[in-house]
Amino acid sequence: MSDSVVENIIETVCADLPLERTGDRSYVVTLPGTHKLKTNVNLIVGEHALRVEAFVVRQPDENREEVWAWLLRRNARLHGVAFTIDAVGDVYLTGRLPLSAVTPETLDHLLGAVLEAADESFDALLELGFRTAIRREWAWRTSRGESTENLRAFRHLQE
Repeated sequence: MSDSVVENIIETVCADLPLERTGDRSYVVTLPGTHKLKTNVNLIVGEHALRVEAFVVRQPDENREEVWAWLLRRNARLHGVAFTIDAVGDVYLTGRLPLSAVTPETLDHLLGAVLEAADESFDALLELGFRTAIRREWAWRTSRGESTENLRAFRHLQE
């Protein structure tokens, strides 16, 4: 399958989403979420495969082994993508699809898998890897009379 056909599929599937061309053979599409409000997904058209990469969270401040174990267990239930970490420990979702397999349906499925995994995992990853920072932020906001609305998923950490 030619690059132009794959690029056409990307542009068609992502027509209703924020999509930016970042290079000759690469794009960034922004997927809206509920827990993770937006996930930027890099789509890179390679010689033989379409590569998908999405940042999920930065390296955890605490409980690293527990976070890594959680990610490995979660990988067993994912389709088309997997959690990975980079050299500094930041968490990503990555996937690869042979160019010959790229169709509007398979790309839509792959983007859906990224969105579902990033969005559904976000609060759990924050709680495991940033519990102390969340508690500190909650206390700081409360002491200043500021809203804790965007921390509501972590209310149980304050009790």
